[in-house]
Amino acid sequence: MDKSVNPLSALGSAPPGLPAGRLVSRPVRRSRLRRARSETLLWLSDEPVDAPASAYPAPAGLQAVLLHDRHGPQEWWDDEDYLDPHLTSDPDDHHVQPVLRDFWDAVVPDPEEGAEGEDLIAPFGRDWPGLAMAGAAVGDPAAGAGALARELIRDGVLGRPRLALVPARRGADVPAAIGWSGPVNHENDMARIAAVLRSWEDRFGARVLALGFASLDLYVPAPPRTLAQALPVAAEHFAFCPDNVWQGSGTVRDYAEEAIVGSAHWSFWWD
Repeated sequence: MDKSVNPLSALGSAPPGLPAGRLVSRPVRRSRLRRARSETLLWLSDEPVDAPASAYPAPAGLQAVLLHDRHGPQEWWDDEDYLDPHLTSDPDDHHVQPVLRDFWDAVVPDPEEGAEGEDLIAPFGRDWPGLAMAGAAVGDPAAGAGALARELIRDGVLGRPRLALVPARRGADVPAAIGWSGPVNHENDMARIAAVLRSWEDRFGARVLALGFASLDLYVPAPPRTLAQALPVAAEHFAFCPDNVWQGSGTVRDYAEEAIVGSAHWSFWWD
């Protein structure tokens, strides 16, 4: 996104068709500037909303997403430690293959773990297995995304979320645009996270629905339909968010069966 023309600059506290809200800014960290100034990161509703982000009109150049604090510090988006785009590089500088390969190499079990480590990543070995094949979308992606978001709000999965508008070219870039720190214990450059989300957006139609303090919810209109198709996707998920397997299903194979086959909801949580 070209930050020289920030589309947020035209927004007031209550843009047409949106609830009352405010702009969230961060100080510019450039030592040569004589005067400190702020950079506007996002527009945020003052109160929780009960509808998907897609239900609200997003002005040109802005992406609508939900932010929630069901887990983690309350209203974490107001803390400079949790939103800092200056730690983020440019998503255009990264390609999904080397990013996921690096992630995979960092989390695969050591050979000393023997059969237990091999079972964790089976049927794959310690070498990065490569990208999964693209899926085929079923139904109306926009309607599906809205229905899933409503379900997550109704069931309390997203708590009482706020509506946010973020200057970004595509939804996959939202975490990088605001300098979200959710996966910081796994990766602190959100441009690399965005590179993976872009690829899932291209291959599976994935849409960013909501960001929590350390969680991410996606709608996926083209998920794998068989275990064979889901296994390489599970390997990508393990590389992207190992806690989904380590503190969830236990093995990549079980995770593929339980969380990916036919699932339009991909959720991630970093410890």
